[in-house]
Amino acid sequence: MRHEQQFIDNLHTRLTELRAQAEAGVSAALASGGGTFQARLERDVLVAERSGLLAAFNAGENGLCFGRLAFRDGRDHHIGRIGIRRDDADRTPLVVDWRADVARPFYLATGHTPMGLRRRRHISTEGHRVTALHDEILDLTDPERTGLEGSDADAVLLASLDAARTGRMHDIVQTIQAEQDRIIRAPHRGVLVVEGGPGTGKTVVALHRAAYLLYAHREQLARRAVLIVGPNPAFLGYIGEVLPSLGETGVLLATPGELFPGVTATGTDTPRAARVKGSAVMADALAAYVRDRQTLPDAELVIPHDDGDLVLDAVIARAARDRARATRLPHNLARPHFAFAVIDALTAQLVERIGADPLGGPNLLGPDDAAQLGKAVAASREVRSAIDELWPLLNAQQLVAGFLADPVHLPGPDADAVRRDGGPWTPADVPLLDEAAELLGEDDSAARAAAEAARQERIAYAQGVLDMSYGSRTQEFEDLADDDSEVLAAHDVVDAERLAERQEEADHRSAAERAAADRTWAFGHVIVDEAQELSAMMWRLLMRRCPTRSMTLVGDPAQTAEPGGCGSWAAALAPYVGDRWEHIRLDVNYRTPAEIMEVAAEVVRASGDPGFHPPRSIRSTGARPWTLRTDDVPRAIAGAVAEALAGQEDGRTAVIAPRALHGALLAALPDASSGAAPDLTRPVVLLDPRQAKGLEFDTVIVAEPGQLGTSDLYVALTRATQRLGVVHSEALPAGLEPAPGGVPTAA
Repeated sequence: MRHEQQFIDNLHTRLTELRAQAEAGVSAALASGGGTFQARLERDVLVAERSGLLAAFNAGENGLCFGRLAFRDGRDHHIGRIGIRRDDADRTPLVVDWRADVARPFYLATGHTPMGLRRRRHISTEGHRVTALHDEILDLTDPERTGLEGSDADAVLLASLDAARTGRMHDIVQTIQAEQDRIIRAPHRGVLVVEGGPGTGKTVVALHRAAYLLYAHREQLARRAVLIVGPNPAFLGYIGEVLPSLGETGVLLATPGELFPGVTATGTDTPRAARVKGSAVMADALAAYVRDRQTLPDAELVIPHDDGDLVLDAVIARAARDRARATRLPHNLARPHFAFAVIDALTAQLVERIGADPLGGPNLLGPDDAAQLGKAVAASREVRSAIDELWPLLNAQQLVAGFLADPVHLPGPDADAVRRDGGPWTPADVPLLDEAAELLGEDDSAARAAAEAARQERIAYAQGVLDMSYGSRTQEFEDLADDDSEVLAAHDVVDAERLAERQEEADHRSAAERAAADRTWAFGHVIVDEAQELSAMMWRLLMRRCPTRSMTLVGDPAQTAEPGGCGSWAAALAPYVGDRWEHIRLDVNYRTPAEIMEVAAEVVRASGDPGFHPPRSIRSTGARPWTLRTDDVPRAIAGAVAEALAGQEDGRTAVIAPRALHGALLAALPDASSGAAPDLTRPVVLLDPRQAKGLEFDTVIVAEPGQLGTSDLYVALTRATQRLGVVHSEALPAGLEPAPGGVPTAA
C-alpha cells in the first residue's frame, strides 16, 4: 500500500502543477486585453481551452486513479478518470484514461480470458489517501501472491452498492461490468436501444457511453455536441455530476419540456390531453390548420389606387395560393411566392387599364413601365394588408395557441380534451411547437438583409480607413518614393472586405450553448433516458434533432406511465429507421435487494402479467419490506421517516406519494425537500412516482399505493437500495397484501 500511496501523492502533485499551468494560462490571456481582432480571437480560444482543462482537472480529482494493470509482458499502467502525462521529454502516460483501449482489460479480463493480464488491482481512495487495495490474479500460472487478494471477486462492486446514497449519481468507472463495457464502447452510428428493469444501470451506462463517444470521436462530437434527454428536472439534477467527474462538460442536458428554445414548459395536462397531444394524428391536424390560414376572400377585395380600384378576388387568390403551395415550401417561406403572384395579377390589371390601345392594338406600356407599376403595387399599404389577411406571417407560438383554442381538426372528444384558451405551455405542447415551426419555416429574409446592410456599412468604414491610410502614407513617402518603390501600404495587403471581416465578433459559445438556442441544430449523438415514455410527436422532434440517427435509447417498457408513451420500441422507431436498430437487454439488478424486488414483481404479476420476470438482483440485505395500515397516513409516515433517519448515520430517505397527498405530507415533514426540482442531497425528499424515475435512495416509504397505477407503483417500490416501507389507509393493491400468518409492522 505504501507504493500506491506514494504514486497517488505524486499524481496529485502533477495534477496541481497542471492546474497551476492552466490557471496561469487563463490569467495571462485575460490580462492581455486582446488588441487586434486576431489577438482577441486567440485569447478567447485559449481561455476556453484552459478553462475546459481546469474543469476536467477539478472534477476528476476525487478518485483520480482507481486501478492498476500489470501485464505479462512487463507493461504496467495505472487507470484513472482522466489521462495525465508525465512532465518529461516523451510525455509518457502517468495515468491512462479509462476510455483508452489499453484500459479495456480492467473491465473485460477474466481468468479464462486474461487479455494479457497478470494482475488487476482495484485502488480505493478517500481524497488523497489510499484506503484499500484489492488484487485479482488473472494469470493462473503466476505463482506470485500479493496478499491483497480477496475471496470475493465482486468485493469492490458490492462495497459501492452498499454505500450510502448522497442524492447524486456517481460514475461507475471503477466497477464497470463486462456487459456494460460492451454497450459503452459500441459504435456510435445507428440506433442502440438499451432495455433494462429497475437498477440494471442503464442510465449510468448511457452517461458513460456519452463520455466514451466524446473521447473516441472528439473532433466530430465536440463540434456538433451530444444531447442527453432526461424525464424531469429532478433527474437531471441527480445525474448532473457524472459527466463532469469524467472530464466532460460539453454536453447539453434537457428535459422534453425544454427542447423548444425560448419555451420552458411549466403547465400540466390532464392524462387525456397528454395522450391526444402526443398522438401522431396531431401532425396532420396541425398541417391542416396551417392550410386553413391560407385563405381565399369571401367577396372581392377592392383596393383603392390612383389609377382606379384594383380587384383581388377568389380567382386571383386561388391561382396565387396554388402557385405558392406548388413550391412545397413551409408556410412562411412560401408566402413571398403568394405575394408575388398577387402583385403580378394586380399589376396586370393596371397595365391592361392604362396601356390599352383604343384602336385594339398592342398594349402601349412597355416592360419598364409595367415594372414601375409593379413596384407601386408592391409598395401599397392596402395591397400588403390584403396579402397579410390571406396568407399571414405566423410563428409557432401563435399557431399552436390558436389551434388549442379551437382544435377543429380533431374529433369532438379529443378536441374537448385539448381545448385551452391561454395558460402556460405544457411538456406535451413542446413537440407541437416544434412541429408548427417545421410547418411554418422561418422567413429570415429581413434579418439577412439587415445583416448584409451592416456588412456593407463595415466595408464602407474599412474602405475609409484604408483611404486615410493611403493618403497618410502617400504624404509621408512622397519625397522618398519613385517609380520603383516597393513600400507597401495597408491597401496593398488587405482589401476593405477582408478588413471588415476581421472586425466581426466571433461566436465563442460552446457547441452545447449554441445548440440550446438553435431549434434546427443537428446533434452528433442523442441519448434519451426513460425513452419508453416519449410520445409519437416527441419522437418526431428528436429525429429532427438527429438526422444521422446516431442515438442511444434507454428505458423499460414495463415502467411506461405517461399517457402518450409509445412503450414499444418497434412502434416508436419503425417510422424512422424501420428494423435497422440494435436491441440490448440488461438483466442484472445492481440496486434493488432481492427481498424488495420480489415484492415489486408480485405486484406486476397480480396486475395481469403472470409471466413477468424482473431483473435478477445480485444482493440480498435480509430486510423484508414492511407495511403499516393507519388512519393518519401523514403522522405515520413522519414517524417512519424519523425512525429511518435514526437508524442510519448517512444516506437518503424518499417518501413517494400521489401528488394529491403532498400538501398534508409536507405539513408533517417540514424539513423534506419537494417541488418540481427538489434538492436530492437533503436527508428527506418528497416525490411523486414520475419524479422518482431513475433515482435511488437508501430508504423509501410509499404512501397510499392503492392510488397509484401499476407502472407508477412498480417504479416507487424499486427505488430503494436498502429498506422499503408502505404506509396506507386504503386497501392494498393485489400482490402487495401482507403475507399470511401475520401483519408486518414498521421495523
